[in-house]
Amino acid sequence: MRMGILGAGLIGRLTALQLSAEHQVTLFDADDERATQSAAYLAAAMLAPIAESVETSHTLMQMGQRSQQLWPQLLEQLDEPVFFQQAGSLILAFEQDSGNLQDFARHLKGVEGDDFMRIDAMRLAELEPELAAQSKPFKHLLYLPNEGQLDNRQLLKALEITLKARGVVWLAQTPAEVRGQQIRANNQLHDFDRIIDCRGLGAKTQIPSPSRLRGVRGEVLRLYAPEVTLNRPVRLMHPRYPIYIAPKQNHHFVVGATQIESEDSREPTVRSALELLSACFSVHKGFAEAEILQIASGLRPALSDNEPKIWVNDKVIQINGLFRHGYLLAPVMVEQCVALVNGHANDIPHYPDLIESL
Repeated sequence: MRMGILGAGLIGRLTALQLSAEHQVTLFDADDERATQSAAYLAAAMLAPIAESVETSHTLMQMGQRSQQLWPQLLEQLDEPVFFQQAGSLILAFEQDSGNLQDFARHLKGVEGDDFMRIDAMRLAELEPELAAQSKPFKHLLYLPNEGQLDNRQLLKALEITLKARGVVWLAQTPAEVRGQQIRANNQLHDFDRIIDCRGLGAKTQIPSPSRLRGVRGEVLRLYAPEVTLNRPVRLMHPRYPIYIAPKQNHHFVVGATQIESEDSREPTVRSALELLSACFSVHKGFAEAEILQIASGLRPALSDNEPKIWVNDKVIQINGLFRHGYLLAPVMVEQCVALVNGHANDIPHYPDLIESL
């Protein structure tokens, strides 16, 4: 079958990857092939279903756990290597913020002892020796052993290379929209056997009513810190908002705040940058000499309940609302979409209210 996919962010590329094995795929995207304007390009790409369960439903946590199983299978299909690890994550708090961590722990939906555990300074020294050696020790700690992460920009590049090698037709810098059961691009209507709309906020005016799609702001620092070694993502319970520090390869780090309820698309403010840098420095003094590679902000697409959705209208499938869970949920969302296309929806896990027929 001939497949038309709108949007070449994370969902669009992964969907094209899975469908290109059996179908002819054409990919329309308003962005360049690096996806620099997408939420996927800015993200830290942490795979943390348990940590995120504090503010999500049990179903979304289960979807994230399913995605963790699917990621290795997806990465094996790529023609280029992508940094991926599943070494767990740490939640830290200073004495004055210990109440925030205790509240966080109470709202975790996983099983204590399996999905998360309270640890002491001795265990911290085994997991993260440099954090244990800081002058201001952490006494309030949670370890989530099954969490993971990957390198988002390596992944986007590897997907680009693999899709082109597979013969996917890629129309970059080509804005497109759904018109009825067709795709409109370059002032022409294009027919396909199935259409999959993965444009995120680019589809804001075409999301089925009464759903309301909004942008949620995220702010991110990218640092090169040769004096810092961390083995896994770290979250710090912060008085204003939790921050995360996600270590990538070669002493590169992605630092950010979880979310800001705003559609302001300006670059980060001085105050935001100072707060992120200060919190980062408080975790590890080695960040004092870090090189700031990038300070950026972006908007992530979210529906009113902050849960993702798949709409099916005849031959058109719309996927949207992944909020801050893009990398966490992408594999399972793509699995659902591909199963709908290939008629195998009964062969995969079912998640209530995820799919809606129009």
